Amino acid sequence: MSEVRKSEKVFNNIAVWIVLLMAFFIQCKKSSTSPPQPPPPPPPSSFDVLTRTVNSLTFNSTQTLYGISSNPVIRVSFSDKVERNTASSAISYYNKTQNSPGVPFAVSYQNDDSVIIITPSAPISYLSEYVFSISTLLKSVAGKSLSGRVDLDFITQIDSARKFPVISDNTLLDLIQQQTFKYFWDFGHPVSGLARERNTSGETVTSGGSGFGIMAIVTAINRGFITKAQGLARMQTIVGFLKNTAQKFHGAFPHWLNGTTGAVIPFSTKDNGADLVETSYLLQGLLCARQYFNDAGAAETTLRNDINAIWNGVEWNWFRQGTQNVLYWHWSPGYNWEMNMPIRGWNECLITYVLAASSTAFGIPAIVYTNGWKGATGFVNGNTYYGYQLPLGPAQGGPLFFEHYSFLGINPNGLSDASTNYATQTKNHTLINYTYCKFNPRGYFGYRDSVWGLTASDIPNGYTASSPTNDVGVIAPTAAISSLPYTPSESMAALKFFYYVLGDKIWKEYGFVDAFSLKDLWFANSFLAIDQGPIIVMIENYRSGLLWNLFTSCPEVKAGMTSLGFSAPYL
Repeated sequence: MSEVRKSEKVFNNIAVWIVLLMAFFIQCKKSSTSPPQPPPPPPPSSFDVLTRTVNSLTFNSTQTLYGISSNPVIRVSFSDKVERNTASSAISYYNKTQNSPGVPFAVSYQNDDSVIIITPSAPISYLSEYVFSISTLLKSVAGKSLSGRVDLDFITQIDSARKFPVISDNTLLDLIQQQTFKYFWDFGHPVSGLARERNTSGETVTSGGSGFGIMAIVTAINRGFITKAQGLARMQTIVGFLKNTAQKFHGAFPHWLNGTTGAVIPFSTKDNGADLVETSYLLQGLLCARQYFNDAGAAETTLRNDINAIWNGVEWNWFRQGTQNVLYWHWSPGYNWEMNMPIRGWNECLITYVLAASSTAFGIPAIVYTNGWKGATGFVNGNTYYGYQLPLGPAQGGPLFFEHYSFLGINPNGLSDASTNYATQTKNHTLINYTYCKFNPRGYFGYRDSVWGLTASDIPNGYTASSPTNDVGVIAPTAAISSLPYTPSESMAALKFFYYVLGDKIWKEYGFVDAFSLKDLWFANSFLAIDQGPIIVMIENYRSGLLWNLFTSCPEVKAGMTSLGFSAPYL
């Protein structure tokens, strides 16, 4: 074979190998390529909300969020791109508390316009309810309407800034006592001088609340808010009205009176006569005043004699309804004993038995106290709540006025009987109430170690005796403040929070309003005599023991309490 033919054959063989190698590499490349991808999905069949958050908290239309900052960031993501020019007409944002027409806001977009971010143009108000929504007017770029609304209801956080200049604790206590005293002094009934039931009561004055008001007058003189001459003149008006004008039944007063005529104003249909418990609160105050106005001059001597005439005129033993070993709360000239409410403990009525036993004219024997007051089912407790043993009363203690009304005059410190240490009772009941609010098992917005105190008070659209077992989310300032003698640190923290932090909401012309609810953003516009009085009196007992010392200095009270088995350094 010629050299040319050999070269041609070699060249052809090389060409074949090149073709084979190329085919091999092409095949390898095909085999290493991933399988064909499916076609892209069709556009969404609907325009939906995927996620919704405010400050990273997920929300839904059935809940209210609490404690939201004053610069909330609302973020909503959608299943498709948003048509921007539909956003302004679809978004609504307003302050429900102030009923303002709208909140100025800015809208921004993320994630290829599938996320809307809404921020207020300026910080929004503290402690206000806001309503935000995106309606189905919002459309996607594909022209689809939003499949369902976005709704958000939220309440902003508490403004922790101090509303008033910080003053010393003593100056603050003076201020609170003096401002609260105005309820009884400036707003006292112009004819009788007695305390109106509440700031909207007009002619209706309250016997029990007036007893608290009398103790407040004594406190005000002692603190220099009024002169002794001014206080004496008011007391002469009050005592003269009670002695000569006010309607009485076997010496006992009704719950409510007309402040001009002295006639009964029925508390209820059958409660239109004597109320022995309210009478007890009134006499507790009168006896303190009798001990305070101790000058030998004619004016104060006459005042003391008139108070004694009222005191000695109450037929305590007649309220045994015969010879029963229990006292009854009510008697009516038209319905007799039909109210049928025996006074049994443990509650706010200890003072009634103490005074009934102390009366030298119509006293009761100890068996009435033992069988009636102490013999009630559930009088003794003994269980432990939040680490505190409760000697007496209902589960978790009940409302705090149980430890206030009777103890405006009775000093629980050092007081005991065969079964109970009353300093432990009053303190532990208060600490249970405080700790319950601090732990806040129901999750109410605002409850904390400086926002606590459950007792009887006004509530939205009504009135109730709040307690750990009947907690509707309403705090009454009187509960914590009137507990100062029992829980000074916890009560002082609450008092300062109420004044400095919430003062723009609840500090008014007669001191603190009756109650408030941060969860409902409700602040009472009411003041009640039976809640304002204990604030003044118990602050004073905390500071000086004035009312405790006056009441327990009564010789009749010493004898009466001793006859019931009490022991204390002051007896």
